[in-house]
Amino acid sequence: MNTASGCWHCGEPLPAGEVVQVTIDGATHPVCCHGCRAAAEWIEQLGLADYYRLRSQPAVRPADPAEAARSRAAWTRPEMARHVVREFGEGSREAIMLIEGVRCSACVWLIERALGALSGVSSVQVNASARRARVVWRKSECSLAQVLETLARTGYRALPLDAAALDDARKRESRAALKGLIVAGFGAMQAMMYASGLYLGAFDGVDTSTRDLLRWFGLLVATPVVFYAARPFFAGAVRSLRARALGMDVPVALAIALIYAASLIEALRGGAEVYFDSVSMFVFFLLVGRYLEMRARHRAGDLSDALARLTPVYAERVGADGALERVGVSELRTGDRVHVGEGSGVPADGALLSARCRVDEALLSGESAPVTKCCGDTLVAGSIVVEGPAQMQVEHVGADTALAGIVALVTRAAAARPRLAQAGERAAAGFVARVLMLAVLTAIGWSLIDPARAFTATLAVLVVSCPCAFALAVPAALTRAIAVLARRGVLVVRPDAIEHLAGITHVVFDKTGTLTDPGLTLDRVEVLRADERENALTLAAALARGSRHPVARALAAAATGRSMQVSDLRAVAGDGLEGVVYGRRLRLGRVDFALGGASLQAGLDDAVVLADDKGVIAAFHLCERLRSGARAAIAALVADGLTLEIASGDAASRVADVAQRLGITQWRARLRPADKLDRLATLRSAGARVMAVGDGINDAPVLAGADVAVALAAGTELAQASSDIVLAGERLDLLAEARGIARETLTILRQNQRWALGYNLLAMPFAALGFVPPWLAAIGMSASSLFVVLNALRIGRQGERSRAAGLVGSKAVA
Repeated sequence: MNTASGCWHCGEPLPAGEVVQVTIDGATHPVCCHGCRAAAEWIEQLGLADYYRLRSQPAVRPADPAEAARSRAAWTRPEMARHVVREFGEGSREAIMLIEGVRCSACVWLIERALGALSGVSSVQVNASARRARVVWRKSECSLAQVLETLARTGYRALPLDAAALDDARKRESRAALKGLIVAGFGAMQAMMYASGLYLGAFDGVDTSTRDLLRWFGLLVATPVVFYAARPFFAGAVRSLRARALGMDVPVALAIALIYAASLIEALRGGAEVYFDSVSMFVFFLLVGRYLEMRARHRAGDLSDALARLTPVYAERVGADGALERVGVSELRTGDRVHVGEGSGVPADGALLSARCRVDEALLSGESAPVTKCCGDTLVAGSIVVEGPAQMQVEHVGADTALAGIVALVTRAAAARPRLAQAGERAAAGFVARVLMLAVLTAIGWSLIDPARAFTATLAVLVVSCPCAFALAVPAALTRAIAVLARRGVLVVRPDAIEHLAGITHVVFDKTGTLTDPGLTLDRVEVLRADERENALTLAAALARGSRHPVARALAAAATGRSMQVSDLRAVAGDGLEGVVYGRRLRLGRVDFALGGASLQAGLDDAVVLADDKGVIAAFHLCERLRSGARAAIAALVADGLTLEIASGDAASRVADVAQRLGITQWRARLRPADKLDRLATLRSAGARVMAVGDGINDAPVLAGADVAVALAAGTELAQASSDIVLAGERLDLLAEARGIARETLTILRQNQRWALGYNLLAMPFAALGFVPPWLAAIGMSASSLFVVLNALRIGRQGERSRAAGLVGSKAVA
């Protein structure tokens, strides 16, 4: 960075009078204000002075300290913080925010290391293109206030992830791209006009003074194109070289610099050829390609932006007197009553108080048709009331809503770098090195054959063979696939799962809550001790209220008596619950667990048993319904050639019944989590690629043993699900569709890679032989990159057309 004429930190002009100075690595530098000095000193104190060596653009000038303090205070107010901070695992919290001032990869490097140095911060991920940061910290050691203070001291400002901030960031990016494009377009038109005069004058015997005047005019219009419009290419090249890597911008920046420098020298010494028209057109075509790529990226990738826009800014809160009060969504509290008009968005998660309404949850769950809700049903923030109005009671707000959970999952997936993308980056970097070697060989060859053609041939090789399309092949396809799947209600948490999903051969299902409805019902109670007839269900419900397992929920819901206090409650994975109720140690669950490992009691193998130290108190017999769409999902997976299996901890009779009803021939019952893991290991050792489908929270240890882990989750459980993929709508029928999209993604990804490689291999010989001028090479390279992005946009299009046709057909029938 050249900051000799301005502030060392932010690059702004130095004020007149006394100049503030800062010492970095033993060298003294001028800065424009005390804020920049404080930020620079703080960066050096953290041991991160390398930032100034790595950066390709100046930092943002720090905000006024008083304003920054007010902003941090607003963020840390409970009303604001709960819209940003969410619980993340045991004892940790997570915040996702927009970061103002992120300009290059050095900013990412600085933010990640500055926040990573904070005690208690366990994870920092910064997406430079989206200007978004995800920070996870242990709440016992760190706080949101400390995170924000560290960002401010480093010179960056955090913004909430809402529609206004997203629109602002998107507008700034588009505005900057358009300004560069307009400058390059105007320069290219003018340079071509002057070049036409030179070309035509060559045949008409134009005098030397006129020729030189046209050349100087060409220099005049090409200079802002090179030094302003082409700045992103130079910045990217500098960034790559400082990181000791060969990025896509290196050959492009080298070509631009060589064309401009050679033309300037020729103009100064009155040489035969200048290329101001070529360099202007070259930059213009490159920027056109990048602008179209940006637009396509905005359409394909920023699903989390669209999700963040779903939450309305205002809500109509119902007062004690029944009057409606218009308030900001951040002012809502748990327990508030809210009125949602027809066509309006639901501002928070809560329970419906009205008798009935219909809501559109398409972007949240992938369900294209409106869903009918009855009194007591859950309304999800971001859904649209299409038939109303409706009144609801708020249960979850801000970062605790299902919508916030989906945004968190999508953001985590976007921040991850899948194996395919890393391999593509390594291959592209190697390709750049070969391009530079080929350019050197071309220059040497033409210098020996025809020195007059050496320069243009070398430039054409540098431009035409730049592997931009090859580098875009993987991220363009994966970004589009993640967005398409999320719109269907399939949230990809780890992008590598797309590759693995396409190649699975076996699917292992949990039964309870996965193939069957999570809403079990109590069929009958078999009391085995007469003195406990009145209390049996109440005792069982007391223990069951401490678990989220579907069986426990069914028992808790069936009890209508008084609630009992439980102490020393302990959940044993795969077995049941144990606790002390009024001094009695009780166990609820499998019969062998309830009896403390004693021999099984006849007839209770398929029941949930309550026992104490004296023996069995009661047995609870539950009935379950198949999950909606389970039969269709199983049939689709079987038709796709997959081998299906049920691995359940439930009784053999119930597992066999569900397997028979679904047409699954292979099943295993009474499996503990360790037994399920052993089964997965056996299948994988035999060469199978296994997808495990279950509850992302209760089955987390088992899911971890599969090639692809799929969890069914809803509401606030979304971001807690421990899996590679989450079915946000809890719809099993999405599995076959998701696998189809994964396979389509890999097909298009390979098409993109073959196209990019074939284009480069075909174009390079023609460029090296001098048949391709630099401006035509720029068009070819831009067209190649654009083809890759547009081809990636085909992912999921066939499914969208089919779904749209189905929806139109259903409406016509109705």
